[in-house]
Formats: sequence, C-alpha cells, structure tokens
Amino acid sequence: MPELRISKKHHKHINNPFPSTPKCLPFIHGKLSFSPHKISQDQSFQIGEDFQLAWSCRNGGCLSISHRSQPDRSIWSTIPGEAFISAAAVQTQVEESRGSFAIKDGDVLFICKHQSVEEIRVLYETDIEENAEDDNLLPGFSNSNNKRTPESFNKSYSPFLMITGRLFSKKTNILNKKSLYLGKKKIRFGWARKPSFVARYWFLLEQKSSNQIGFSVKFGEYDKKFSPSAKNRRILQGSSRKLIQMQRQCIAYISRQRGFVALSAQDEQVEEQVVTEFNKVFITYASDKDEKFYGFGEQFSHMEFKGKRVPIIVQEQGIGRGDQPITFAANLISYRSGGDWSTTYAPSPFYMTSKMRSLYLEGYSYSAFDLTKPDRVQIQIYGNYAQGRILNGNSPVELIETYTETIGRPPVLPNWIISGAVVGMQGGTEAVRRVWDQLQDHDVPISAFWLQDWVGKRETVIGSQLWWNWEVDTCHYAGWRELVNDLRTHDIRVMTYCNPCLVPTDDKPNKYKNLFEEAKSLGILVKDKTQGTYMIPNTSFDVGMLDFTHPATSSWFKKILREMVDTGVRGWMADFGEGLPLDAHLYSDEDPIEAHNRYPELWAKVNREFVDDWAATCHGKEKEDPEEKLVFFMRAGFRGSPKWSMLFWEGDQMVSWQANDGIKSSVTGLLSSGLSGFAFNHSDIGGYCTVDMPIIRYRRSEELLMRWMELNAFNVVFRTHEGNKPSSNCQFYSNRNTLTHFARCAKIYKAWKFYRIQLVKEAAQRGLPVARHLFLHYPDDKHVHSLTYQQFLVGTDILVVPVLDKAKKDVKAYFPMAGGCSWQHIWTGKIFTRPFSHPGHNQGFEAWVDAPIGYPAVFVKCGSHIGEAFLRNLKALNIL
Repeated sequence: MPELRISKKHHKHINNPFPSTPKCLPFIHGKLSFSPHKISQDQSFQIGEDFQLAWSCRNGGCLSISHRSQPDRSIWSTIPGEAFISAAAVQTQVEESRGSFAIKDGDVLFICKHQSVEEIRVLYETDIEENAEDDNLLPGFSNSNNKRTPESFNKSYSPFLMITGRLFSKKTNILNKKSLYLGKKKIRFGWARKPSFVARYWFLLEQKSSNQIGFSVKFGEYDKKFSPSAKNRRILQGSSRKLIQMQRQCIAYISRQRGFVALSAQDEQVEEQVVTEFNKVFITYASDKDEKFYGFGEQFSHMEFKGKRVPIIVQEQGIGRGDQPITFAANLISYRSGGDWSTTYAPSPFYMTSKMRSLYLEGYSYSAFDLTKPDRVQIQIYGNYAQGRILNGNSPVELIETYTETIGRPPVLPNWIISGAVVGMQGGTEAVRRVWDQLQDHDVPISAFWLQDWVGKRETVIGSQLWWNWEVDTCHYAGWRELVNDLRTHDIRVMTYCNPCLVPTDDKPNKYKNLFEEAKSLGILVKDKTQGTYMIPNTSFDVGMLDFTHPATSSWFKKILREMVDTGVRGWMADFGEGLPLDAHLYSDEDPIEAHNRYPELWAKVNREFVDDWAATCHGKEKEDPEEKLVFFMRAGFRGSPKWSMLFWEGDQMVSWQANDGIKSSVTGLLSSGLSGFAFNHSDIGGYCTVDMPIIRYRRSEELLMRWMELNAFNVVFRTHEGNKPSSNCQFYSNRNTLTHFARCAKIYKAWKFYRIQLVKEAAQRGLPVARHLFLHYPDDKHVHSLTYQQFLVGTDILVVPVLDKAKKDVKAYFPMAGGCSWQHIWTGKIFTRPFSHPGHNQGFEAWVDAPIGYPAVFVKCGSHIGEAFLRNLKALNIL
C-alpha cells in the first residue's frame, strides 16, 4: 500500500486560526455490471437461518437483504445499476499536533470504481472444509493479516453467501491529440492513456446471530491492463529535463481542464510507481431521503448526521470546537487545537437510523461515513479490506441490545459511587478537611472525594497540572493514609488519577520512584522511528507513553495500580488514551492508524483486568462486601470500549454556555454516546477548560455552575471538578449560595438512587443507557428527531428539560404522548397532557415551563411507580 505521510505541527507557534477541512476524495460513483449467463434472473439466496438476499436484474442489478421475520422490509440494499464496492490506492497524509489529527487524501494513484458481479454462490460448511485452499473460492480470506480458517466459520450460521466479481477503471485518454515540439521534432500524446486497472474482489455474507449478519470485503492484487508503450517510455526517458518539465506542465494543465488527478512522483518515474494493493475501500448503498442517522460514538455538536461526512478517529476533542472566539485563539496558538464539530475522544463506526437500519464496522481502521447524498451512504475505509455487521431490529431499543450483545456491556457499578456526590478537590490534606467540614455543615450526601492532585502539582502554560509519576506526594498530602481512613469511617471513599503516560521527574522533589526511568529501562515505552523512547509533547513538557502491546507492560502497570489501591484508594480517573502518535513504533508492529484507534481499548482493558483481579484476590471486608468494589472512569474510547471501561466522562468542556464545547455539548455528548453503547457517562460539573487571558476570558460563573449542578443531578454520577484554573472559577465551596445549592442538587440526585440502581443493572444486562435521547423510546415522533441537547429521559419515567442558557428562567418542554401518557411537573404537580385541539404535532406538544434556579424543569410519567417513589423521596429529604 502507499506509505502514510505524517507531518508534525507541535512546535508551530503561529498557525492559521481558520484551518480548512481536511481534503478527502469526492463521493465515488461507479457502474455495476453482471454476467447474464450466470445471474440472468431475479433470485433469492439464503444466508444462515434467518436472513435472505434478493438479487434483481432490473435497472442494472441490485441486492437487498432482509430478515425472515419481515421479508418485505430491507435492512440493507444497493442502488440499482451502481457499484456497491469500489477501491483505490491513495496517498494518505496526516498532520498531527498534540493529540489532534488531520487525515487528508493526497495524490490518487488509481481508482477502481466500477464493479462487475460474476457469481453469487451459496456455501455450506462442507464447501468451506473441502475448498479451504481453493484460490478461486477463498483467497481473499486467507491472507496473513486476516486469515479465515474453516474453524472460524463455526461461529457463523450456514449457509454463507459469497459474491465475486471484479473492480475496474476504464481506459481514459489523458491527452487528446496534443503535441509538444522540441525544435523540429514533434511528439504526440494523443494515444497516451491512463492505465486501466482490474482487481478481483470477494464479498462474503454470513449470519452471526439471530439479528446480525456479518460482511467482509477483500481483494486480489490488481492487474494493470494498459500502460504506455515501451517506445513512448524510451522517448520520455531520453528527453531532456526541460522537455519533461514542459510535458508535466502540459499534462497538469489538460488534466485540470478534464478533471483528472495528477500523480505525485519523480519526473521520469510517473509511470513506474509500484503499488500492489488498495489502501482505501468504498462501500455504497441506499438510504431514504428522510432517513435520520444517530450514533457514531460520543459526538458533541450533533445528534443527527444526515447530510454530513462523519470521520471516525480517536483524538482530542479540541478547545472550542467551532465556538468563538476561543476556537480562533486555540488554533492560532497551537495547530488545529481548537477542533471542529467532528472531533471527539470516543468515536464509533456505528449508527442506527429512523428507518430501523443499523450497521457497524469491525476492526480499527480509520473510516468516514459520507451521508451527504440524499439517497445513499458511502463508507470509506482506509485499508485493504473491510468488515462489519448489519443489524436487524424493530426499534432503537432492540438495535442497541443487539449491538451491545456483541461489542460488550459495562459491569454493574457499585452502589457507593452512585449514592451521593463525588467531590472533586485539589489543594492537599488541609484543604480537603476544610471543605469536608463545610459539606458536613450543609448535610451533603457524599460518595467519595476525588483527589486528582494526589501525585503533586506544578504550574504550566495552561494552569495547574499534575506530576505524572503515579505515587502519592506525601508533602502535598501529609498524613495521606490517615485522611483516607478518616473518610472511610464516614462511608466516604477516596478516588485518584492516573494516565498511560509518564514524565521525567528530575525536577520533582520528594519522589520515591522515577517511573519514567523504570519503564524506559524495561523497554515498555512507545518507540520512535530510531527505536528510542518517543517523547510526546504535552503542554510545556514531554512525556513517554506506555506500549500496551508489549507483553510486560500490563503486569508492570497493574503493580502501580495495586500500590495505589493498597493505600485505601477505591477509584480513579484513567485519563487520556487518545494521543498515540501515528508514526509511533509499537512492539506489535501493527498498522499505526489501527493501533491508534485500538489504544483506548487496550488502556481500558488493563484497568479493568486489574479491577477484576483485585476483586477475585482481595481479603477481609472487601472480599465479603459486594459493594466494596473498585471503579475507574475514562474519556477516550472506541467501538469496543463499553466492554472494558466501567464508566465514562465526557472530557474537557469549556466553562461556557456554548453549543459545541460548553454545557450544551455535554448533553449532546451524553445522549449520542448513549445511543452508541456507552451506557454510563457524565460530565464535569461546571466544565473544565478555563481561559484567563487579557482579551479572551472564559471563567465559570456562579449561574453556570448552579445550572450544571441541576443538569448533572440526573447523570449516572454526580461529580465536581475545579477546572484547570481553580482560582478563576466559581466553585461549589465558594460561598453559602453555592454550598446550599450543591447540597440541594446532591439530594435531588440521591432521591432517585433507587431508580438509578435499577437502570445500572438494566444497562449491564441490555446495554441501554441511563440518560436517553427521546428517539430511543419515541422513534416515530418526528419532532423528537429535531432534538439535540434540549431535553432527555432518565430511563423511561423521568423527563428532564435543563436550563442551558444564561439568565433564562423558563424552558420550552416537548411532551411526547405516544401510548397516551401524561407528565407531572415535580415542583407544582401540574399535569401536562395533550390538548384536545392542539395543532401541529401528532404525538406530543410543547409548553413553556418556569425553571428558576433550584427548580429545574423535571417531570415524571403520570401513574408511574418510579415517579411516585421519586416524589416521596424528595419530600423526605425536604426538597419538595
């Protein structure tokens, strides 16, 4: 494949504040042809026990897959007469800066966009066993990287379906009757053509479960069917450099006029580039014009993606993400650090639609879902193969259950972390004790103190940051064990912080270990191209990153976690995971982009294995008490992260009211991730990222903090954060008003603990999120499709309409009425039910509701036992 070209932008101090969208290939359109001798009529083929594929010869040929339960409903279909598989060899370019990545399509070497279908063959297990070495049947599924053995088909239901044919590009004149003159010598280029390429493909369909069908696309090496004659090559090679330059200019000019793409290569070697396989796969299929697309992991700017091109790569979410003026400033100072609407820590190549269609990609390749056309979808996968699954379901709930059945679901969280506030504190032992006294005075229910600065702090260009050397700083936290024990006697746990990076500690006082040097000597840090330790720029310091593909790394890091837990710690933030450089060299020597997307799962897996090992081997009270469990939470993730990570948080929102990276985006991220299998998620109360510059200032106001408290009282975890500049932000302990309001919101959170426990168990069993977009339960309500951050459900029985704008004291709530339900306002008891003559929405209606600070607009479903119990608890806690 063409090599990956990477350019580093870490050290550019002045940058374009308005970076352009990374260049990508346009939507590929190709023609479909088929052999009339082999598939001359409409046919149906069985796939496993529950699926069938219909082939139609009409209008140029097309495919359609359906489930036997609804044979007339297509869950995936192609466009008549148009290619559904295409491939290309494209020079991929990457610009990288401090965890932000811009992946661009560079020079195109060739594209095979046209497709023929030559055979559709039903295969049984006996066919696989008897023809395992048949080069004409399974060669595309027996290469060294992705080998399919007969045994691997045992996980699928027979029969399987193999579609084979060829991809090709048409021969095209680069120059039409054009000439160049050298003196009196005339050289004609009218007969020079772009080479035509042909490659065989194999498209395998196999039933994986009762509601999942797997697909795989692989290719043989291409054949170049035409190239300029040897005579022409000799003329070109024998010409002077000046003639060659003139020729290249002429070709470039005419190519631009005719829509060709010029190839980058050395002068006389343009025709001689050796590329033996594709590095980009296109899968194109039909979509309805009014079809809505949800999912794609944790997305912060949009809930619905029809009309957009969605890239799937793990990276920093950015500072501002399009909100101004902060995005301008961030991009100016650090290359692309502002991010955009699509940048996220935890993407996933998965979606579900309003037509109850769903698909996800397997593997870890960079991909992009192009939804910009009204009648079709095109997935672009950066690699030489593609595989994934098509899901069947009649509702969003069924689709999430089917999806998470395969990718994995989180474990049940221990009750202690969902019982009260997780208090994010910094400042050392005395600061913690002082605030603890204040919280006791205000009767705040507390689950834990989260002390991220347990390792000590230092000042950097972005504010106060931690020493990334994972051991307690006994000067900063004098009497650490005594503090931990005192809190534990009051049923309060201590949580800390770590990440997969290590920093040199030559300048750090009072250290006991130098973990960076220890890991370096063991050879378990990520390497650079010289096989030295890759020093990755962070803010004002560089770090080494652990290589979890090395067999010694996991056990080494688990020892660090064990030492931390042995001091009494019962939880931690497992930060980062999104910044593995794309030119890093890992022990596994795997593809750099795939390794990058896989790294967050490896990081989660190490933490989860330690948690499970500790639970299995601990002694004493911890062994006897099922609630004495460990918990960690993460921000980076990929498709399979819910299987490994116990809990997610949404990363570093701005301390603002803005939509792309403020309080509104925290709701969008919460709900989009929930529709993507991330059942447990939450945000920092008040946001994190503070900017305190002379011209641009983002400081957390008291009002913003209070509204965020009200919002997060209906998240699975209620956790505060002081932010990167604590002294510039309003904190929950800043004054009597903030402490009183914090106590009130913590009690509101406590009042629905009984329901939270139920929803946490449901998530572990079915994969359903705690906080839910209304689409999950009201998919046929068209008004619901227009909602992003405006409101959400907790389970099925609580409706939350948060105040997300400055100085607002009321909200417009939408009340879905499917099933004839009504909603009761928890503060006034007012019942909202559909008016008899209400115009507009068929299944619901809107109403303005008062929501002063302290009284967020929250409703319970009328007649619900959950709602009644919630109201009783609010009264018992003197909130209602």
